[in-house]
Amino acid sequence: MSLLTIPLIMAAGGVAGCLGALLGLGGGVFLIPFLNVGLGLDMTVSSGISLMTVMATSSIVAAGSSNQKVINLRLGILLQIPAVAGGLLGAEVVAALSQRTLATIFASVTGIIAVVMLTRLDRRNVILDTSVAPGPLGGSYFDGESGRQIVYRLRRLPAALGVSFSGGVLSGLLGIGGGILQVPALNAWCGVPMRAAAATTAAMIGVTALGAAPIYYARDRIVAPLAAAAVLGVLAGSRVGMWMSPRARARSLKLLMALVLAGVSVTYFYRAATL
Repeated sequence: MSLLTIPLIMAAGGVAGCLGALLGLGGGVFLIPFLNVGLGLDMTVSSGISLMTVMATSSIVAAGSSNQKVINLRLGILLQIPAVAGGLLGAEVVAALSQRTLATIFASVTGIIAVVMLTRLDRRNVILDTSVAPGPLGGSYFDGESGRQIVYRLRRLPAALGVSFSGGVLSGLLGIGGGILQVPALNAWCGVPMRAAAATTAAMIGVTALGAAPIYYARDRIVAPLAAAAVLGVLAGSRVGMWMSPRARARSLKLLMALVLAGVSVTYFYRAATL
């Protein structure tokens, strides 16, 4: 590692934190390729560092006042139960998988989710009639894009629970935070608007990462100086992402997510083919 490594990781952490807070992905989907492909770190070590940044991003988003009315705490707490279980499973299984297998999983998941988001660019899960009850797991908030109060209702709860478990497994395997599955699924299949899905997921994925992080630490997959540098960058970047989130259009957020995921997918399909 050169003298430039720490500043580079801090800068990458800033970008990851901004994307994580803005899109609810946790930031690992950007940071892991940088650490693994860009700096040549082992995939599991990159994942361990990423888990630290996921917790940092989640803490900032949960504490930020700008997202308080958008975060659906009841839904987030419920979905956290299967997500933590999945995270523990993923962290235990990762040692049995090869670098090529992990790269292929990463590439496949990001590619599929990018396609899903592109098919949802102009669809919004909002109810403009505020007299409609949101139900026990729905919500209501002022939407700057619509210029009015909107309501949404949760649909397909079993699907949301299943996706949360799968997202937890991916978090434990890859260190990317379960948001990579939860945000698109909540938006595409469960009736939750993009902004609410991203904010709720970003606030909850830190707990998922917390469940897997001790297993990574016990197996020496977290390099403390590099993790600290990444977290410092994330703390700054997350605040920028939170500032941008209320000002961004839902369509723009979906398009940005699709482009980021597509780029990661291409990178890791190539890496899996060359390992």
